[in-house]
Amino acid sequence: MLTIDQLEAPTPVYDEVAQRCQALEKQLHDAESAADQLATIQAWDQLRRELETWGALVHLRFNQDTTNEAYKKAREYCDELQPRLTDLEVRIKRLLLSSRFRPEIEKHFGPQAFALWEADVMAFDPAIESDLVAESKLQADYGEISARAKVTFRGESYNLSGIVKFREDADRTTRYEAEKTRWQWFADNRERLDQIFHDLVQLRHGMAQKLGFANYVELGYKRMKRVDYGKTDVEQFRAEVREHVVPLSMKLRTQQAKDLGVDKLMFWDDAIHDLRGNPQPHGDHDWMVERAIELFDELGGDLSAFFRLMVDSKLTDLKNRDGKSPGGFCTSFPTYGLPFIFANFNGTKHDAEVFTHEMGHALQNYLSREQPLLDYLWPTYESCEIHSMGLEFLVWPQMEKFFEEDAERFRQIHLKQALLFIPYGVAVDHFQHLVYEKPDATPAERHAMWQSMEQMYLPWRDYGDLPHVKDGGFWQFQRHIYLSPFYYIDYTLAQTCALQLWVSSKRDPESTLARYYALCRRGGEAPFQQLVKGAGLVSPFQAGCLKDVVAEARKSLSV
Repeated sequence: MLTIDQLEAPTPVYDEVAQRCQALEKQLHDAESAADQLATIQAWDQLRRELETWGALVHLRFNQDTTNEAYKKAREYCDELQPRLTDLEVRIKRLLLSSRFRPEIEKHFGPQAFALWEADVMAFDPAIESDLVAESKLQADYGEISARAKVTFRGESYNLSGIVKFREDADRTTRYEAEKTRWQWFADNRERLDQIFHDLVQLRHGMAQKLGFANYVELGYKRMKRVDYGKTDVEQFRAEVREHVVPLSMKLRTQQAKDLGVDKLMFWDDAIHDLRGNPQPHGDHDWMVERAIELFDELGGDLSAFFRLMVDSKLTDLKNRDGKSPGGFCTSFPTYGLPFIFANFNGTKHDAEVFTHEMGHALQNYLSREQPLLDYLWPTYESCEIHSMGLEFLVWPQMEKFFEEDAERFRQIHLKQALLFIPYGVAVDHFQHLVYEKPDATPAERHAMWQSMEQMYLPWRDYGDLPHVKDGGFWQFQRHIYLSPFYYIDYTLAQTCALQLWVSSKRDPESTLARYYALCRRGGEAPFQQLVKGAGLVSPFQAGCLKDVVAEARKSLSV
């Protein structure tokens, strides 16, 4: 059995890849039948899997240790080469889009591949190659600054992942002082963070104009491969959130203040819902992995054997350490058919949440590994997040493994925070639309935009005298805004679907889990709304999509 240390991917040389692609282009030109082109597509797909595996390994190693100069140089080479590789890939996609055998190829793979390729073709031109390299460098700057951040709290040094654990401390003074320490780092680095983002916005707007778009909003949707919905649909969903979820969230925050015995809920109270403090896993990293084996064995089905594979092949990196990038993600190595989970445990209940979340991504990717195209190994992002957020709820009956007698408290808090997240996620998305519709805004104007979003979607939020955030700077903590523009509404769309899975699992757990596994196996073979419908779920773009979920939540939470 292979382990992560044994996975290898040769570093590509552009001229060699270009020669292989030119040969593939010639084969497509000379093809005398659909069968000929299908054989060429298979060879092309294998090349793409090799390159994807290399890129995934390079970026994983850098995120595991941002201080390693060899990893940094490898990442820089990858980032510089990627736009040129994208150009080669887009050239082949253009040929396939115009192929006289397109009907036969589309019948073989399904129409989703062509929809994705069309989006990719519209989002790229060699004219923006240098811009893409510059974008990657700016994104890396933000990643390195945040990864290397250090703050001192009560005599101890913490990185940005470590200091967050105090948000869930039972002592209110501790929460406040820790938050003040954390946000002082952002205040001290505000000018640099503002400049990086300003440069990114200007760069992305320029790319959009070069490609014939009015602004980056249009290009951003193409880069996110949104092929079956658009800006109007997203606006409709945001209206649903304002109508159904914001009022419920207000009630939850009012109840939270009562439960904590405070006259007014402050920002440093947001993450805690119990005077005893939030429940924490009853053990460390190694203990949690052992309990997870029991948990997934008990759940059975595809998850049991899969998680044992993840452990035996060392396909997880969950411990927080200096130099490691903050946050969590799942990546994969297509030539091996294996995923990898990256996270930063900090001793809070979030460890259980991020772990099960990333496991949902990993399971889906593993179950989709036999899909015929690289394009189908992952769905588009909003569909991806159904698997991750859905699994967070489907493992509820096993949460005693991590929290023992505190499991029910965990479930109640997890549900509350899942609901409270939706207005925040929508605020992030709405903010990004404002930013890219007004690309020449000053940093101060962008901070004011964020404040207007908080007033609309998070009206209970009060920062008191906390540095930086009281002036509209909270958004700079959200990595997605810098690194993956417009990747955030996806979480809220998926959360809407995941909450439907929660309601369904309460009534028929076996059937719900079976539908979940079937959804995972489909990978990205269909667009978002088709995958949702196929899993027996209601599209978030349908009026009233949140009504039943909110009603069930009110009943469960007695609000």
